Amino acid sequence: KKIKWDIPLLEGYKYKFLKNFSLKPSSEFWGQINLGIIKEIYDLRFKNYNGILIFGWNSFTNWMAFLTAFILGLPVFLRGENPLNQELLKPKWKIKIKKVILGNLFKRISAFLYIGEENKKFYQYYGVSEEKLFFVPYAVDNERYIAAAENFEPQKQKFRNELGIKQNDGVILFGGKLIEKKRPMDLLMAYELLSKIKNQKIKIHLVFMGDGALRLELEKYVEENNLKNIHFVGFKNQTELPKYYAMADVFILPSGVGETWGLMVNEAMCFGLPVIVSDIVGCGFNLVKQGENGYIFPLGNVERLADYLTAILENFNKRILFGEKSFSIIQKYNYENDIKGILKAIICSTK
Repeated sequence: KKIKWDIPLLEGYKYKFLKNFSLKPSSEFWGQINLGIIKEIYDLRFKNYNGILIFGWNSFTNWMAFLTAFILGLPVFLRGENPLNQELLKPKWKIKIKKVILGNLFKRISAFLYIGEENKKFYQYYGVSEEKLFFVPYAVDNERYIAAAENFEPQKQKFRNELGIKQNDGVILFGGKLIEKKRPMDLLMAYELLSKIKNQKIKIHLVFMGDGALRLELEKYVEENNLKNIHFVGFKNQTELPKYYAMADVFILPSGVGETWGLMVNEAMCFGLPVIVSDIVGCGFNLVKQGENGYIFPLGNVERLADYLTAILENFNKRILFGEKSFSIIQKYNYENDIKGILKAIICSTK
């Protein structure tokens, strides 16, 4: 499906799209061959720029950018997402090769803008020194989401009514693509365990916000196992998201390898929601304080996930306290601190 964001993404920016000469355009290494990047960087020699910010190294275009900048002696700032906990799951032979390739690349980088603790550890693992590391947190537009939370809170029950959810019912929210990496089936199976508990204090609903290849499989599982109070609301655009955060009591991201951060957790925390993530999700090590604003469960352990859901949903006071802590934690993961981190990197790398 073609998706178009319903908020302006490029408004207010100077930008240029370079022609992609790849025969099979994609997000893979050879899927991005933008030869024009060489001229763009070459022209920077005559302009008053402090450096070039490159996002990752997983494309041919990125490597052309690195080489051009190095030849011209221009400072390069690198921003990637890789968390160390996921890196160490890779085969040892692959890590050895990467230590040679990345080790040589990283020696030439002026500054590394790390998004969180596991990302910082990744760079350190590959030999980056502390003085080259600058915290530029992975952030969403906190101001927009917090304002939306304030506006949508009075309509919380109205939104719940649309799905047949009563005021005192508990609502579990999943947000993201329904694909293997996100592991939505783990959450569905945990919900199934909850549904079998007798004498539950409250009625529980599960809302899947998103769409993807696993939707039919999930819906089939729901039907075959006669599960109730599960709502598939499909893909929701940026202006629609707040409605579902507002109606929820807890946000879940059970993802596996490949979930290098999980920005929807940031969004949910702007709404003061408790959060539960797997121990693979990159943001967990920064945003989730165990037993304070949520829980981190072992990947694939649906029993533990079900226990944590019960702990939050059946204790109203805990939900409130966890939500307040989430809101407090997310305050420093904002654009202002991104700007501070980038400016600090510029100042330190140009001394």
